[in-house]
Amino acid sequence: MTKIPGLHHVTAISGPPQANVDFYAGTLKQRLVKKTVNFDAPDTYHLYYGDPAGSPGTILTFFPFAEAGPGRAGPGMASAYAYAIPKGDFDAMIDELSAGDSFPAAPVTRFGQRVLTLRDPDGAPVELVETEGATDRHGFHSVTLWERDPDPTARLLTEAFGYEVLGTERSPGGERLRLKAPGNDRANIIDIWRADNPTVPRPGKGTIHHIAFRAKTQEDQHHWQEALLKFGHRTTPVIDRQYFNAIYFREPGGVLFEIATDPPGFAVDEPVETMGSQLMLPPQHERLRARIEATLPKLKLPA
Repeated sequence: MTKIPGLHHVTAISGPPQANVDFYAGTLKQRLVKKTVNFDAPDTYHLYYGDPAGSPGTILTFFPFAEAGPGRAGPGMASAYAYAIPKGDFDAMIDELSAGDSFPAAPVTRFGQRVLTLRDPDGAPVELVETEGATDRHGFHSVTLWERDPDPTARLLTEAFGYEVLGTERSPGGERLRLKAPGNDRANIIDIWRADNPTVPRPGKGTIHHIAFRAKTQEDQHHWQEALLKFGHRTTPVIDRQYFNAIYFREPGGVLFEIATDPPGFAVDEPVETMGSQLMLPPQHERLRARIEATLPKLKLPA
C-alpha cells in the first residue's frame, strides 16, 4: 500500500526578497537552490532554499511580495515550519545565532526535544528542533497545522496518508497533537495545534501559503488522486511546476495541501554545482526574459 513518506516542501509569503535571502541563505545557511519566478505572476520571484542537492524534505520556497501587508497565522493555516538540527550541533547553533543579529529566545522542551524559535525578517516563526539522527541543518523536522478541530485533519492524515499518532502535549495557549509518517524519511512529522483562544487568520507576509507532501514517483501521485477521491477530496489535475508535478486540495480544516513528485528535480535546467546562481525561467516565460529581468530587483547572495 502506498503511503506518504513525509513532506516535499513548504511555500510561504515574504516581503522584500533581499532580506529573505539574507536570512535564509545567510543566517540559516540554507542553499538558494533555485531562483525563478512565480509561474502565475512572473513579475515576482519564486525563491527555493534547501540542502546542496535540493532534496525533497529540505525545500522551503517563498513568493516575495515587496508590498504585501503583514499576515497572521490562525485556524485553517499552516503556522510554523521546523528544521531538524543534529543533537551535537544544537548548542553550537544557539551560540552562532546569539553572536549574530537573531537574538533567539531560550529553548523550550516539546515532546522531549529542545526547540528554539527564531523570527525571520517578516516575523514568521522558524523553529529549530534538536533531533537525534539528523545529519545536517537543512532537512525539515515538521510543520505545524493550526486547526479549530484537529480530528478531521488527523483522520485524513492517519486513514488516508498512513500517519500514526505519537501523542498529545499541553503547552501554554493550547494543545499539540503529533503525528508521524511511516518509515524514517526526513520531514516526517506533522503537529496539529489547537489554541485555547480564537484568532482570526490573515494571509500576508510572514505566513505559509501551502505545504506539499512527497510522492516519490508519478505513479504514486496518480494513486493519491484516486485515493483522495474515495475520501471525498477532489484534487486539481496534475500541474507541471518544472521541477516537480503537483496536485492540490484543501484538507478538512482549510489548509492548502499539495502532493509533489520527487522527479524531475532541481537540476533539470541547470547543473547542481551552479543551481541558484542564475534566473531560471519556464519555457512559457523565456520569451519575456528581458522584461522580467528588468522588472525584478537584483539579488545578492551572502558571502
